[in-house]
Amino acid sequence: MAENVLVVHGGGPTAVINSSLYGVLEEAKESGRIGKVYGAIGGSEGILKERLLDLMQFPEEKLQLLLQTPATAIGSSRYALEQEDYEAMVDIFRKHEIKYVLLNGGNGTMDTCGKIYEVCKDAGICVVGIPKTIDNDIAITDHTPGFGSAARYIAETTAEVGADVKALPIHVCVMEAMGRNAGWITAASALARKKPGDAPHLIYLPERPFNEEEFLEDVKRLYEEKGGVVVVASEGLKNGDGEPIVPPIFKTERATYYGDVSSYLANLVIQKLGIKARSEKPGICGRASIALQSPVDREEAVLAGREALKAAMNGESGVMVGFIRDETEDGSYRMHVELIPIKEVMMYERIIPEEYINERGNDVTDAFVKWCKPLIGGELKDMIDFKEYYEEKEGGSR
Repeated sequence: MAENVLVVHGGGPTAVINSSLYGVLEEAKESGRIGKVYGAIGGSEGILKERLLDLMQFPEEKLQLLLQTPATAIGSSRYALEQEDYEAMVDIFRKHEIKYVLLNGGNGTMDTCGKIYEVCKDAGICVVGIPKTIDNDIAITDHTPGFGSAARYIAETTAEVGADVKALPIHVCVMEAMGRNAGWITAASALARKKPGDAPHLIYLPERPFNEEEFLEDVKRLYEEKGGVVVVASEGLKNGDGEPIVPPIFKTERATYYGDVSSYLANLVIQKLGIKARSEKPGICGRASIALQSPVDREEAVLAGREALKAAMNGESGVMVGFIRDETEDGSYRMHVELIPIKEVMMYERIIPEEYINERGNDVTDAFVKWCKPLIGGELKDMIDFKEYYEEKEGGSR
């Protein structure tokens, strides 16, 4: 039996999911053992329809484009699989002499990975998961490929919006970040700050119940102090009863299309405080941006793809590649890869721990910033503010 590989992408794309695919291809070529590396065109549904493309036929200069291609070059899906679908896959794998199946995705995809492993474990087919999600909510792994780039995007964007609001300090701007029930991306906006007083001025995470009165108090105080206020809020904010502050407009078992949280909060500011406010919702711009792709994220995504195929060729199955952060004497960032049993990560959401959230629930702590900063791949670009220089020199306020 030839040692062919199948790579499947699941769920929402990231800025580096194709980098993991590139890692698989590079490892396959260097191993000398692999015949074909199939990409399932259109995700798990592509397996059942046998829409398989051998990616090894493409020249290296084409494959290198994966490192700078957003979304997923082979397509993805949220196709709902039934037990008979999983069982049918075994014959499809055998037909195409597929010995290694690599599933690249988030919580739902890791659940699929575990179920495919169960039907393949007696068939001599190894199944390994490659983590992927901008939400950073997969269990055990320190972080997931895709998050670092989304974190850099929200930080850069928040810094730019902050400069705009500071230049014309007449309103409140509410930015909404993706992440579902986990506030990792929202929290990463804190990396926009280079000195005290920089935006974001308020950060609201879904891990804490949203208190409308405290929100309005905080906004009013900061507006009176600064004139311009930047708020970053998670799309998944919930009230004290655990209900979304804005009901989702569409929801399935895994996919949720959230209501417009930023618009809702901006309208609150206008209606309750009489202050001009506007909302911004970058949405999928943040997961598609190659311009703000984190180089650390890209390199680690390549590593995850390589390590997944290595593990499979070594006979490992029913596992996911995980990143474990190392303790270093000088506090510098270093990580290593470990294989995590897929049953320990299937459908489990990892949320922000309490030590990363401030007491009032409207900001993050220094501990979070220290954890997150290495993942975005370097400092944000510098800016100059002559207005601030003038006011400091003249002793003015704003």
